[in-house]
Amino acid sequence: MGKILRLVGRRLWQLLPIIVFATFVVFSLLQLVPGDPAVVLAGDYASEQRIAEIRQLYGLDQPFLVQYGVWLLHALEGNLGRSLLTSESVSQLILYRLPNTLLIAVYALVIAGLVGVALGVAAATRVGTRLDAFITGLASLGVALPSFWLAMILVATLSLGLHWFPTTGAAPLLTDPWSAIMHATLPAVALAVGVIAELARQVRSALIEVLNSQYIRTLRAKGLSSGAVLWKHGLRNISVTLLTLLGLQVNRLFSGAVVIEAVFAIPGVGSLVATSALNKDFPVVQGVVLVLVVIVILINLVVDVLNALLDPRAAEA
Repeated sequence: MGKILRLVGRRLWQLLPIIVFATFVVFSLLQLVPGDPAVVLAGDYASEQRIAEIRQLYGLDQPFLVQYGVWLLHALEGNLGRSLLTSESVSQLILYRLPNTLLIAVYALVIAGLVGVALGVAAATRVGTRLDAFITGLASLGVALPSFWLAMILVATLSLGLHWFPTTGAAPLLTDPWSAIMHATLPAVALAVGVIAELARQVRSALIEVLNSQYIRTLRAKGLSSGAVLWKHGLRNISVTLLTLLGLQVNRLFSGAVVIEAVFAIPGVGSLVATSALNKDFPVVQGVVLVLVVIVILINLVVDVLNALLDPRAAEA
């Protein structure tokens, strides 16, 4: 337990430098976006005096490092500022939309974990068969398919054609769970396909290596059944690899949510950051990036802890 606590402590200590680096990079890139937020706020026909007043009001007349330093200090205090366009609290905007994004991402991760692992196991236990070739080919196709194209196909067939699922929007999970799940199903499937393909390929490769090891051959020679060899020893040996893969796919799910939410008109943080970036609403973009960075880091921390529980040597890394 002491090693686990030290691992958690090290990861949390690394949290602040990662946040500073990620937000600084995004803050720097936003400065390169063409246009002036003050002009957007004032309007195309505003006077130079009015534009200057807005720059001063929002601190846009300050040097770049001063602007970033002020924002970072406020963010560490829990104040993410206000939207330049609507004057709403950035924290409130994110809290309102974050549950929709989290539902889609978690739903997609569950689908990908169940289907991807099942396909990988099926292919690894039937190497060289038609089923193995079919799953391998399917996985290669899944990696190549753009998620936004698949999302549009799902909308055209299952929503507009068969009317099985809602076309757009979202529903609150706590007050209307069934409607929330129905709204999230197609976006989650579109988001999960690429992750399923990657998991299937990696699980197949890792499991084949384990099943062909001397250790497994010895267990079979002792008369252990194929089912016991697979479930008690094969999958257990790749559990650390599997957890690591799932943790790495979280980044892919959140980045893919930006496009998926646009296709399905879902009011999530993905669509929020896309709209805010187009309108040069920099405080909102920075706030969303900060929240997503923290979420990804915490998920990776959970993965590291689980890996350390499964393999104590990981806690010493």
